[in-house]
Amino acid sequence: MEYEWSYNEKGKIVFPVPDTVKTPWFKSRGDLPVTLEYFGGTIYEKLEEEAKKHPLNIALDFMGKHITYKYMIDQINLCARSLRVLGIREDDRVTIAMPNCPQAIYMLYAVNLVGAVGNMVHPLSAEKEIENYLNMSGSVMVVTLDQFYHKIEAIRANTRVQNVIIARIKDELTRPIRVGYMMTEGRKIKKIPKEAPVYQWPDFMKLGRSCTYEYKVRRRPDDPAAILYSGGTTGTTKGIVLTNLNFNALAAQVISANPMFRTGDKMLAAMPLFHGFGLGVCIHTMLAEGGRCILVPRFTPKSYSKLITKYKCNFIAGVPTLYEALLRLPNMKKADLSCLKGVFSGGDSLSVELKKKFDAFLFDHNGKVQVREGYGTTECVTASCLTPPQMYKEGSIGIPFPDTYYKIVKPGTDEELPYNEEGEILLAGPTVMKGYLDMPEETAETLRKHADGLTWVYTGDLGTMDEEGFIHFRGRAKRMIISSGYNIYPAQLENIFDAHEKVQMSCAIGVPDSYRMQKVKMFIMPAQGVEPSDETREELMAYGRKHIAKYAMPYDIEFREELPKTLVGKVAYRVLEEEEEAKRKAAETDGAAADTAGQAAENPDEAVEKLKEENA
Repeated sequence: MEYEWSYNEKGKIVFPVPDTVKTPWFKSRGDLPVTLEYFGGTIYEKLEEEAKKHPLNIALDFMGKHITYKYMIDQINLCARSLRVLGIREDDRVTIAMPNCPQAIYMLYAVNLVGAVGNMVHPLSAEKEIENYLNMSGSVMVVTLDQFYHKIEAIRANTRVQNVIIARIKDELTRPIRVGYMMTEGRKIKKIPKEAPVYQWPDFMKLGRSCTYEYKVRRRPDDPAAILYSGGTTGTTKGIVLTNLNFNALAAQVISANPMFRTGDKMLAAMPLFHGFGLGVCIHTMLAEGGRCILVPRFTPKSYSKLITKYKCNFIAGVPTLYEALLRLPNMKKADLSCLKGVFSGGDSLSVELKKKFDAFLFDHNGKVQVREGYGTTECVTASCLTPPQMYKEGSIGIPFPDTYYKIVKPGTDEELPYNEEGEILLAGPTVMKGYLDMPEETAETLRKHADGLTWVYTGDLGTMDEEGFIHFRGRAKRMIISSGYNIYPAQLENIFDAHEKVQMSCAIGVPDSYRMQKVKMFIMPAQGVEPSDETREELMAYGRKHIAKYAMPYDIEFREELPKTLVGKVAYRVLEEEEEAKRKAAETDGAAADTAGQAAENPDEAVEKLKEENA
């Protein structure tokens, strides 16, 4: 990131306000600031500062256990000492493949304290995906739960990993909850062999007691703190390197955009640590600003709804599918939601109709707030734009955070477009990533410095900006499927299936789903001589489960003798999307619509003609 910053007389980081960038949202902010002062240390040091202010306040709630700021900081320091004993040094990468649990929080900030970098990985990823993340990052250590140990052991020999730390959920539970857990979920977990070359969490933490030498490493604000993974703006898996300043700036921005926040306010941290919103907002923002995180290790809409009322949460965040599900849950009928100060939606477009329904639901349950939609990318941690509390525009994703700038340009260029004209969304600010991990060309393609002196993220998303600075999201410029808030890139799935000996060619599309918004369907042209049978389908599904994360797995495979093509020979995926849409409408309407769908399915060439110019 090349966004210039400096320290002021108070030791805080400040950014200049550029005078050559259009900022129509300045007049729409009300009392919200346009620029801020930012903490000048690391993410650990920001937590430590908060812990000194209110050591006995609760920082984390986990399945009935309450953890104070003082205890949390003590555990982080002990964990950091243990890391040093095992040889973790400055700039080493430590993979954290964990759900939202206390050990994951301790490890993340301990890694930061010893000057290393947290490599955040989805523990439900397929073995080959985890292997790829370990090798991309060059990780020398992995921390995971006992239930995921066998995945790590299966690929460990193919990586640089020297030590594996195994944590258990039961170790962080109070005694009564632990008994219930071990009689239900705990009994399903495979036991780890006694001779396994791993450190169990309690044994790992004991190592720190023998560390008598210096373990704290001084780091700069622009040094890396964590690596998150995303398809970036092109669909190819990339490691996104995010700095101490990125996270600390985000925390300050989020709080400034929510002036109703008070020390001790509770947020339901259901979005995971390996997700920008989960790590950046639900965890770091709350802990860096004296909030209280209700950790949710495994999310379901039902458990989410129970925790909102049990803990009287003040802030909740989720994807549109979550709010759709909450509307249908019986236990929410009599819920009192007067405790809510902020309800945020992101990860996918929130339809105007769903927003109206959920706003009415909040009102009917004593809520004094409405859903506020935001927008962001992992390249800037997470949200960088949010609907202000005092002003809403239908269909808008809000206005930029302080010190954050948006512009709409002709796609792929730096040619700024007039207000209300659709183009590519660009953004700049203190949360913009350091770059893609070991991908200088891709970094240069996504981060570009303009004549105004700012380095802009080319998001690949389309939108408009109006005269008051409100941003309107119009769609993805790149091909992408979004399922329950997760970005799924069809090209990745196609590469996996195309590698199977029984597949000649494949195509992945997203089809509407009432709960997940979209789900994945694969179209496969079998290799010559392969019978498109149920047995073949099951073989390919089993192959997919081994190489593809659970959330990205196709729900169905449809065999085709041929896949529709464009003039240049590319698979015309839009034709397949249109066919599926026609089938869906046919099922909901009359026989005439069904006939139309059948014609579309039997004559894809006609649809191809309509799309050739665009796809070519």
